Amino acid sequence: MAAGMYLEHYLDSIENLPFELQRNFNLMRDLDQRTEDLKGQIDSLAKEYTANARTLSSEQKLSILRQIQQSYSKCKEFGDDKVQLAMQTYEMVDKHIRRLDTDLARFEADLKEKQIESTDYDSTSSKGKKGDSRQKEKKSAKTRSKVKSSDEDGSPKSAQKKVKLLQPGEFNNPSANFGNVHPSDVLDMPVDPNEPTYCLCHQVSYGEMIGCDNTDCSIEWFHFACVGLTTKPRGKWYCPRCSQDRKRK
Repeated sequence: MAAGMYLEHYLDSIENLPFELQRNFNLMRDLDQRTEDLKGQIDSLAKEYTANARTLSSEQKLSILRQIQQSYSKCKEFGDDKVQLAMQTYEMVDKHIRRLDTDLARFEADLKEKQIESTDYDSTSSKGKKGDSRQKEKKSAKTRSKVKSSDEDGSPKSAQKKVKLLQPGEFNNPSANFGNVHPSDVLDMPVDPNEPTYCLCHQVSYGEMIGCDNTDCSIEWFHFACVGLTTKPRGKWYCPRCSQDRKRK
């Protein structure tokens, strides 16, 4: 339920509260006035009794005492009625306070539930995006492995090292300068966010690159500058990570 609905329902429930409170206060004020009147009558009867006690007969004395007793009983009844009205007024206000607390608790629970649903939705969306990116990476890896296999099979010099060289027109620079590109220079190049990354520097393909001879290598291709090469080596070549793994074995 929206916050506006909670507020609207609560305001509707307390619409008659001021009139009910005013009625109870008027009744209590009326009871106070009637009690004060009875107390005045009691004082008058008490003065009459004390002033004429010697001259009054027994029946007259008894009658005055009964009137005083009845007035006191009426005062007690009015006091009880006033206490009941005060308790009713308190319960009336307390009921609306409890309802307000309940509505606030429900509103907070609704907010928390919406936050949890929003968090679950965001996490589900992020998982879906991660899954799509992983599938794209797997497809790219398969494509690179196929290209690598075809290069090995079709090359007349299969014993020589495989070297990946970008075309001169990719960045509008002479191919002679590609071998001198430093990894930090790639930050100044126009990069497609969907283009796969390679090497230990996790950058896109540029300049001369060399492929690791370990078929299980997770990176496969490396920039010459990142692995300390200036020319292609003879024989098989393994990247630093695969070399360490082979030494451990």
